[in-house]
Amino acid sequence: MAQQRLKIWYDAEGDYLEVIFDQKPGYFRETPNEQLMAKVDEEGNILGFSVLRVSALKERPLEVAL
Repeated sequence: MAQQRLKIWYDAEGDYLEVIFDQKPGYFRETPNEQLMAKVDEEGNILGFSVLRVSALKERPLEVAL
């Protein structure tokens, strides 16, 4: 059974976190929370997500339905 690879990237200067579950072509779309973007493929399947202003999560957790 092949292991699934997870790509996590953090930019401290930009206060930005990106987590990618699947390295397929896709695009980022808005979510109900302006701090979170979902990366999806053409069929709408979730490939990953990005979080803006990560340091703000110290104050309260981010919870969003994808």
